[in-house]
Amino acid sequence: MRYVSSRDPHAQPVALSFAEAMLAGLAEDGGLYVPDRLPELGMAFLRSCVGLPYPEVAARVISFFAGDYPPAGDLRQLTATAYSRFRHAAVAPLVQLDERLWLLELFHGPTLAFKDLALQPVGLLFDEVLARRREHVTIVGATSGDTGSAAIEACRDREAIDIFILYPRNRVSEVQRRQMTTVASPNAHAIAVEGTFDDCQDLVKALFADMSFRRQLNLSAVNSINWARIAAQTVYYIVAGAALGAPTRRISFSVPTGNFGNVYAGHVARGMGLPVDRLVIGTNHNDILYRYLATGSMALAPVEPSLSPSMDIQVPSNFERLLFELKGRNGTAVAEGIRSFRRAGVLPEDDQAWRAARGLFSAHTIDDTQTMQTITETYRRTGILIDPHTAVAVASAQHEIAAGESESPMIALACAHPAKFPEAVECATGIRPVLPRALEDLLERRERITVLPNEIGAVKRFIRTHARRVGAIA
Repeated sequence: MRYVSSRDPHAQPVALSFAEAMLAGLAEDGGLYVPDRLPELGMAFLRSCVGLPYPEVAARVISFFAGDYPPAGDLRQLTATAYSRFRHAAVAPLVQLDERLWLLELFHGPTLAFKDLALQPVGLLFDEVLARRREHVTIVGATSGDTGSAAIEACRDREAIDIFILYPRNRVSEVQRRQMTTVASPNAHAIAVEGTFDDCQDLVKALFADMSFRRQLNLSAVNSINWARIAAQTVYYIVAGAALGAPTRRISFSVPTGNFGNVYAGHVARGMGLPVDRLVIGTNHNDILYRYLATGSMALAPVEPSLSPSMDIQVPSNFERLLFELKGRNGTAVAEGIRSFRRAGVLPEDDQAWRAARGLFSAHTIDDTQTMQTITETYRRTGILIDPHTAVAVASAQHEIAAGESESPMIALACAHPAKFPEAVECATGIRPVLPRALEDLLERRERITVLPNEIGAVKRFIRTHARRVGAIA
């Protein structure tokens, strides 16, 4: 399997291996890497996943994307190591809320968020590939809250990696911030940017667009613009689907969505053969994806802070991968559309693409009031505490079920531990969720806080000053 850019204009595009695409992160033309084809799972494979340990399924699925390297035995060992730090034996357990609705708990990893499911194995894959190549990379990324802590945890203390994570100042929860700023590893740097997540994401893309800077520091990325992240995220859809009856039973998923990476991974799993009935996008009031599916117009609006800050996004980067499909894998058309979107704030309308997207996804927008009501009602009915992002997924799933669109089981993705957002959960339920033992002293740990303006020069200067690769080159 080879990987091509979503903006490649050539009839015979430049294709990279899995390792090359993983290390590059973002294509030099600004596009996102996608595979030249999707692997086919087949009914026998899906049946074989039932009852298998999560690390074993992960090794099998990732191998479809990675090819022959690393070898199967090494990949099994890698995934076993990656998931050994998870607090639940099932890694991503299913919990039934009622006769139709299930929770897929994705928060049992070291940083209490779904990003750990991908970043723990991807961090080890980086280590393995860099050791083989005797290379060093400088990872830069933007986070709306959870990716940053998961990426830093996966990459901390590694000799071949320096990591710089940009997050929007005062727009993440205290727990999310402290999970980044209390890491004392010399190779890990969390940068608070005076702006929104979209501003942070734009800064990262600008760093990659500076070819001299990119090559000198050997830039790479671990947020969801990196295809390796998407590949690893398809695993929990496949595991959950098989557990509830796939391939002989169709399954639906409701996904709290901001940057479109998580729900896109579900779309990829569907394309590989997982029998997905409904793929539901749940948004908060930063609802650009909902508005697009409702009207066909993708237009920027101001980012408004919410109770679910990881979804406070108006530029969903991974939508470009879907756009590449919707436009018949025409990289030129994608590049023109994205340039227009960034210049005018509106994606050129394409009725055929919009109608195709509406056939693939449904969407609901859940405001903060509904979010709080869902947390309250879920606790009242089940005794289970859920965080605001999970509440968006649950409320969206309930809307979908009430509409009577399908009879399939619905799985809502529980993407963060409730203790990451204790104030909102306590306000809704009267119960303050407690951090797991490994993080119980988090609020007492010393922070290292770096604040920078929303200005590319300031970010470049900081990275040049602190990246060990610069010193090695000199």
